Amino acid sequence: FLFPVNLIAHLFHSLFFSLLPPHLNFFSGVCGCCGALRPRYKRLVDNIFPEDPEDGLVKANMEKLTFYALSAPEKLDRIGAYLSERLSRDVARHRYGYVCIAMEALDQLLMACHCQSINLFVESFLKMVRKLLESDKPNLQILGTNSFVKFANIEEDTPSYHRSYDFFVSRFSEMCHSNFEDPDIRTKIRMAGIKGLQGVVRKTVNDELQANIWDPQHMDKIVPSLLFNLQSGERSESRSPSPLQASEKEKESPVELTERCFRELLGRAAYGNIKNAVTPVLMHLDNHSLWEGKTFAVCCFKIIMYSIQSQHSHLVIQQLLGHLDANSKSSATVRAGIVEVLLEAAAIAASGSVGPTVLEVFNTLLRQLRLSVDYELTGSYDGSTNIGTKIIKAHEERQLQEAVIRTIGSFANTLPTYQRSEVMLFIMGKIPVPGVHPSLPEGTRMIQVMLLKSLVQVTAGFQTTNMLTALPSSFLEPLLSLSLTEDPEVRLLVLQILLSLIDRHDNRPKFSNISIISDISVLKLKVDKCSRQDNLFMKKHGQQLYRHIYLGCKEQSSGRQHYEALFALLGLLSVELANEEVVVDLIRLALALQDLALSTDEALPVYNRCAVHALSAAYLNLICQLTTVPAFCQHIHEVIEVRQKESLYLLPEDVFVDNPKLPTSLERVEGDKLFLQSKITEVLGGSGYNTERLATPYVPQYIDEDRLSKRKSIGETISLQVEVESRNSPEKEEVKLKYSFWLPLVDSVGMEEQERERRRQVVEKFQKAPFEEIAAHCGARVKRKPPPSPSGTISSGYGQSQSRSIPIYEMKFPDLCVY
Repeated sequence: FLFPVNLIAHLFHSLFFSLLPPHLNFFSGVCGCCGALRPRYKRLVDNIFPEDPEDGLVKANMEKLTFYALSAPEKLDRIGAYLSERLSRDVARHRYGYVCIAMEALDQLLMACHCQSINLFVESFLKMVRKLLESDKPNLQILGTNSFVKFANIEEDTPSYHRSYDFFVSRFSEMCHSNFEDPDIRTKIRMAGIKGLQGVVRKTVNDELQANIWDPQHMDKIVPSLLFNLQSGERSESRSPSPLQASEKEKESPVELTERCFRELLGRAAYGNIKNAVTPVLMHLDNHSLWEGKTFAVCCFKIIMYSIQSQHSHLVIQQLLGHLDANSKSSATVRAGIVEVLLEAAAIAASGSVGPTVLEVFNTLLRQLRLSVDYELTGSYDGSTNIGTKIIKAHEERQLQEAVIRTIGSFANTLPTYQRSEVMLFIMGKIPVPGVHPSLPEGTRMIQVMLLKSLVQVTAGFQTTNMLTALPSSFLEPLLSLSLTEDPEVRLLVLQILLSLIDRHDNRPKFSNISIISDISVLKLKVDKCSRQDNLFMKKHGQQLYRHIYLGCKEQSSGRQHYEALFALLGLLSVELANEEVVVDLIRLALALQDLALSTDEALPVYNRCAVHALSAAYLNLICQLTTVPAFCQHIHEVIEVRQKESLYLLPEDVFVDNPKLPTSLERVEGDKLFLQSKITEVLGGSGYNTERLATPYVPQYIDEDRLSKRKSIGETISLQVEVESRNSPEKEEVKLKYSFWLPLVDSVGMEEQERERRRQVVEKFQKAPFEEIAAHCGARVKRKPPPSPSGTISSGYGQSQSRSIPIYEMKFPDLCVY
């Protein structure tokens, strides 16, 4: 058998040149007779290289090579291996021109070929890129990075099961931290590293067959590298020119490129990957002490919150809360920085969600608030003052406390009304309630103040259509009990909370100053008709509100701010929750305040007596114009005119100023200077108001709240007025029992125990007794009588009276039974 001559020559050529060392391989080009016998793909590859590398890639021959690769895809891996061999040889010989040509050829082949056998070609390509990245030449590093970025943008048709990008993640991260001497080259290397990381993310993030780029081993390299460039750009920002003067080159800075890459990374993060992406950020800020400056930390988390999907926002917030707990014993500046970041994150998360664990958020913040108060009082983190213990700076702790309070308000603003009500109840449950002792420990008082300040933030802007359900007794009653404490700061905070809760039409700023306004139309008050729910709310809580307003005016420690808040509260009750009955009660309350200022039994200072007189005058001037009864307005204006002429110290314009001019002793105010209850009753009675109620002086009811929240001693006695009105008796009789008596205030613990035991027995009886016994017991207590006859009774033939039944449509039911 005769072998073809060309096959023999080919075998000889391959055997001979494979035995030669690499540095003698140039003989392969010299032997022209043997060169013609080389494989076609090698000849096509050799032909794309010109004699002079400055001439660049031979485009015509490159087109032939590309056509050959597309026609014979099984040769693609051999083409890649041969190009890799040539590139390695050119790198070793420092023939960088040919290196660039080889990479350009590889890029064009990658862009053109998407066949199934491209995987083997990619392996050769990545091997060459790795060779360039391992070089110490910046130009080669940048060249390899650019080729890798082009490859990363290619969507491959077939997956790869064995490809690894660990080296590229490490190398690109290292390039992001380049410290090359030349600043221009250093910038180029860092930008190449950022682009490379961006390429790795794009290539791997959506490929489930690749190594998970979200693993901590990769995120711990990628994220700090990006933050390093963001941070370095921030330091040099002050030296950069203005945006209008910046050139195109300066616009593409490492900072801008890094931010785009960081946003792209976060935007691709799924639900389960958020934690791995955020944890390196927290660690980087810890390791480089970047919480204290706050600016960079806030910038980072703004990027995070705006880049991730909105439904994942609560995951970031939960991580920040956990990190805050982990840093409970860090310096106040570090904790304040984390809280400031939380504040910004909560504001951004308003469009999404703060997650299902709303109370956990507030519980963490309140716990940090309490810890800060403890640190401030003890002066150290471990409660001791041993040598070596880190000393607490009180002013830094106060700054932290204010930051926590602002953050609580920011979170509350993202919640719907029903959740905000739950948060209000939650915080109220944390406030320590004062006991029978008049003074509280300083720590307890500070906690009271801080939690009330938090409630002020939570209730700011609170609006609800049904106040009865939004503000239940479980919240209002403990809140109002706090308004009776001796601490003026606590009382003022309680008033601010009440004002926020009641103001639903932004009327509060219009009552900020106490003054006599001749025409209240200039205030442009927004007054809506009182709804049925509002009427029920005032029936249930109105007397409590009146009582606390009265007792607040009675406090000797009340100052200008307290009286201004009390006036605003009276004004808001008049325009937000007032019906005819409420108006009558508010007028009675204003007249009772006047009597309080006249009384000498309370031993009020001159300023407080003048302030109460002025408050009563300002409010009566307001309410008379709201009722629009001319005779009522005339009487109020006449008294005010007399005071303007003779006693300016009884009007708000001369009392609620920085330096009020008050008499040393307040002589008895009488005559035309006083608002007369009889006169007001007369003029309002002519307009249809309840004259009987108007004629009854208002006296606050004292209850057990005073014993629990103030300093009443056990032997002290108070005057108690009890009003019992029975309008629903079967005989349609109206009974009013009014009496006053002296009642010693005793400890009611025993009575409470007896009542609790009685209730337990009743419940147990209904749970265990037979049904017949319960029915017999209840039936014995029910009296069945026909409704009374409006025309009296019908006499029977035996001298007995018989009631005549009334049709249902003619019966008059009590108000509370009609819906």
